[in-house]
Amino acid sequence: MGCGTSCSEKDKQSETALKAALIIQNWYRGRRAQLKTRQRYALTIFQSIEYADEQSQLQLSNFFSFMLENYTRVLEEDSELVTHLLGSNIQDKDRQDYLGLIDVPDSYCGPRLQFPLTFTDIDLLIEAFKQQQILHAYYVLEVLFETKKLLQQKPNFTHTKTSPSKEITICGDLHGKLDDLFLIFSKNGLPSVSNPYVFNGDFVDRGKNSMEILMILFVSFLVYPNDLHLNRGNHEDFMMNKRYGFTKEVLNKYKLHGKKILQILEDIYTWLPIGTIIDNEILVVHGGISDSTDLNLLHRIERNKWKSVLMPPIPIDGDRATEKENKVGTTITARGIRTNGSLSEQLTKHEWEQVVDILWSDPRGKRGCYPNTSRGGGCYFGPDVTSRILNKYQLKMLIRSHECKPEGYEICHDGKVITLFSASNYYEEGSNRGAYIRVSSGTPPRFFQYQMTRATCLRPHYQRVNALESSAIRMLKERMISQKTDLIRVFQLQDCSKSGKLSVGQWAFSMENVLGLNLPWRSLSSRLVTIDKDGNIDYMSSFQDIHIQKPVKEAQYTLIETVYRYRSDLQIIFNVIDSDHSGLISMEEFRSMWKLFTSYYSVCIDDSQIDELAERMDLNKDGSIDFNEFLKAFYVVHKFDKLNKSDTKFA
Repeated sequence: MGCGTSCSEKDKQSETALKAALIIQNWYRGRRAQLKTRQRYALTIFQSIEYADEQSQLQLSNFFSFMLENYTRVLEEDSELVTHLLGSNIQDKDRQDYLGLIDVPDSYCGPRLQFPLTFTDIDLLIEAFKQQQILHAYYVLEVLFETKKLLQQKPNFTHTKTSPSKEITICGDLHGKLDDLFLIFSKNGLPSVSNPYVFNGDFVDRGKNSMEILMILFVSFLVYPNDLHLNRGNHEDFMMNKRYGFTKEVLNKYKLHGKKILQILEDIYTWLPIGTIIDNEILVVHGGISDSTDLNLLHRIERNKWKSVLMPPIPIDGDRATEKENKVGTTITARGIRTNGSLSEQLTKHEWEQVVDILWSDPRGKRGCYPNTSRGGGCYFGPDVTSRILNKYQLKMLIRSHECKPEGYEICHDGKVITLFSASNYYEEGSNRGAYIRVSSGTPPRFFQYQMTRATCLRPHYQRVNALESSAIRMLKERMISQKTDLIRVFQLQDCSKSGKLSVGQWAFSMENVLGLNLPWRSLSSRLVTIDKDGNIDYMSSFQDIHIQKPVKEAQYTLIETVYRYRSDLQIIFNVIDSDHSGLISMEEFRSMWKLFTSYYSVCIDDSQIDELAERMDLNKDGSIDFNEFLKAFYVVHKFDKLNKSDTKFA
C-alpha cells in the first residue's frame, strides 16, 4: 500500500515536472519565433530601403543622360565633365606621367611592394592592413596599372576547371568588410595554385575598408592570375561609388592622389570579367539572368564600352536624331530606358541591357521574367527561366550574389540557384551571417558560414534584436519624414470625416502608396504610430518624434523637405560637376543644375526660394557655395528614441 502511494506521488511529480518542462519549452520556442519574426521584419526594412536607394541611383544616372542632352554648358565648355561621365581610357603612356611625380619618402613605414609581385607581398599586405597601415599611393597606382594590363588580356567569361582533389572557393559580396576577408582566409587559406578563388563582385562600397580589399584581391590576382578570378558586380561602377561611400573613402585616404586613383579604378571596372564558368557546369555571375540572356553574345561584346553600367549608351554628337526625326523609332524597353537613333545604336543598347541583367537581376519564386521594380534595374527571373537558360547552354547551376541573406546563403529554384553573400553584419551588428562555398567536379557544393563577433554580439540575443530593430525603425522614420507633405495629403484624402484618424488598413494603404517600400505596414504600425483603444491611428503621430532641422529659419518647409529627400542625389550631382574636387560650386552652376534637376524630377519649388537659400548659405559672399556643407545643414532630429527603452515587439 505504502509503495503504491509512493509510486503514485512520484508519478504525479514526474507528470508535473514534465508539464512544467513543456510549458518552458513552448515559451522558449514562442519567444525565439517572436525574436526571429522581429529580426525578419527589421531585415525587410533595411533591404526595402536599400533597394529603393538603388532605384534612386538608377534614376539619377538617367538624369545625367538628360543633363548631357540639355545642359549646353556641359557640352560646349566642360569637356572634362563629359569625359568623366561617358568615359575615356587612361593610356599606358600615362603611367609614367602618374608615377614619375610621386616619391615614397624614407619616413614611410608602411608595406613596400616589390615588382614583379610574389606570394610574400600578399602576406606583407595582409599583415600591414591588420595593423591599420595605409599602402602608399605610389604602390596603389603600380598595382592598379598592372591589374588593368592583366585584365585586358582576360575574356568576358573566365573558364576554369576543378577536380575532386582541387576545389575552388566562391565568395559573394564583401562591401568593404575587411575583417570578413581576413576571416575567410584564416579559415580557408590564402589564394594559391592549389587553393583557387572566385570573388563574385561588390568588393567595394558601404564598408570602410574597400580600398584594402581591392589591394589584397588585385595583388593576389597579379600573383595568381589563373587561380584567382574576379567578377564585376553592380557596385564596381563609379556612379554607385559616389553614393555608397567608396569615392569618399579613396579621397579621404589619398588626399593628394585620390583623383588619379579613382580615374584608373573607373577604367579597371570596365575590364573586370562579367562572369566565371566552372567545369562547363556552373555559371557564376553577380546578379542573375533574364529570359533574353544570350551567353554567346555576352562572350563577344566589348565589355569595356560602359564606364558606368547605370548609364545607357547615348550618342552626344550633333547628328543624333530627335524623337520626331528618328527613322528607326523610339521605344520604351522593359526597364523604361529610351532608345533612339540608328540600328547600331539600338544593338549597342541591347548589349548594354544584357550586362545590366547579369549585374542587377534577382531570382523569385514566381514563374516568368518581369521588371525588377524594387531595384529599378535588371529583372526578376523565375524557376522556369533558370531551367530554360541553364538547359540552353548545358549548365547545371547558377551561383550568384547581390542579395543579403540572413544565413549568408540561400538555395532556390529546385536547387539550381544559390545566392551567396559574404559580408556578415551587413546592415547592423548581428543582422546576418556571411558564407562562402567550395565546389569541385562531381561533388555537391559545401557551405561555410561565419559571423564576425564584437562586444555587441556577446549581448543576449533579445538585446541584439532590439538594437537591430531600433536601427531599422529609425531609418524608416527618416524615410517617412522626408515625404511628410505627400503622406499628410494622402492621409487627409482618406480621412473623409476630418477626425485626424484612420483605420490601420487606410493608414497602411497610404504608407505604401507614398513610400512604395512593399513593407508589412499593419505589423509595423505599433512601432510607428499611436493607436487608440478602438484600433484607429492618429496619423499625425507618424511624425511626432522626428523633424528635419531648418538650416535657415525663414526657409519654407516644402523646400527643406525636398532638399532633404534628394540630398544624396544632389550631393552626387554637385560632386560630378566639381571636377577639381574643390568642394565649391558657383552660384551660376548651382542655379543651372537646380533648374535641370527640378525639371527632370518634377519638383515644384519656386526658383526664387532656392536662390534665396543658396545666397544665405554663401557665408563669405564670394559667389561660391560649399555644397557639401550646404547639404549637411539638412538633417533629421530624433526627439527621443522609444525603441531603446523597452523590449517591445512588432504586433
